[in-house]
Amino acid sequence: MAEKTDQAYPIAPANGYTRSDGESLVSEDELKRKKRIKLFTYIGIFIVFQIIVMTVLGLTVMKVKTPKARLGEINVQTLNSVSATPSFDAKFTTQIRIKNTNWGPYKFDAGSATFLYQGVTIGQVAIPKSKAGMLSTKKINVEVSVDTNALPSSSTLGSELNSGVLTLTSQVQLKGKVELMLIMKKNKNAAMDCTIAFDLSSKMVKTLHCK
Repeated sequence: MAEKTDQAYPIAPANGYTRSDGESLVSEDELKRKKRIKLFTYIGIFIVFQIIVMTVLGLTVMKVKTPKARLGEINVQTLNSVSATPSFDAKFTTQIRIKNTNWGPYKFDAGSATFLYQGVTIGQVAIPKSKAGMLSTKKINVEVSVDTNALPSSSTLGSELNSGVLTLTSQVQLKGKVELMLIMKKNKNAAMDCTIAFDLSSKMVKTLHCK
């Protein structure tokens, strides 16, 4: 009786094509290469993003601007003038305002605000050492007294008093530092140059202009 011999035949793929080990390695290498390209792309995008962020910070947050000093509203208490002498004296209250537009505090040393008539100092008030916070304005209330004691006799004050308008100037120079991110400090001086015109008949401020 003849014995039946069973022979095993390999199952052929549906498309009739068998992938070799070499082709499998090529596919894996190609996949790794694509992954590396994607990784390098992400790294490049991240670096560009960081550069953009640092540029924006450098142009905005990290840019140090010079703080500004200004006079606030002036409330006249007394204002007396005699054109024949000529002489005047005045007392008024106002605010010294230190405006800080930086993303960090501005710490300034003690200073003073000087009030002048035609370049001659006729009054002065002290400004204490203080700080203007980030993106804020420090307001310092002061009471000012001015008079003609220091004016020379050749002054043209008489004609100005006859005109009914008295013009004074005020100046401030404060030395300080702007502090950013708790690590960077930059010296900045806050300055003020204001012109004040008083109406002698109404004994009020007519105009106030600061720069």
